[in-house]
Amino acid sequence: MIGRFVLMGVSGCGKSSVGLELARVCGIEFIDGDDLHPRANIEKMARGEPLDDADRAPWLADVGQALARSTSSTAIGCSALKKTYRDLIRAQVTGPLHFLHLHAAREVLEARVAVREGHFMPPSLLDSQFAALEQLDRDELGREIDISRPLNDVVAQAEAYVREMMK
Repeated sequence: MIGRFVLMGVSGCGKSSVGLELARVCGIEFIDGDDLHPRANIEKMARGEPLDDADRAPWLADVGQALARSTSSTAIGCSALKKTYRDLIRAQVTGPLHFLHLHAAREVLEARVAVREGHFMPPSLLDSQFAALEQLDRDELGREIDISRPLNDVVAQAEAYVREMMK
């Protein structure tokens, strides 16, 4: 069975790191949703300006379309902070779409973002991301994973969920 998964959460939660390792251990495709952002979005965030819903809408559609085009099991990294954003992604995909919410205490995420090099997203935008973040709703498929644990533990939890959903 083909599985489609979104690794979601605020900046610094490890969407790319977990996604790449998850793809390796599960033999699935990984797409970094940051690569799908229009240049204007990246430039706006790099200036320290949060994206609004109008900025995000075309990007979220592209995320969903990338999943829909995939012919194999795929995970994509995408903040997917609000339920309405997740609904926009889900509207593009036929069949079940699972969300793995990578989360930790704010202090953990602030520390991670503060030492991250070479990323367009400045630590100052964490406030806007936390303000927008909505937990998975009861009608959404998925699981929360605490990323304050070592990467191999986080990936093991994600792998167990992915393998169970692809049975």
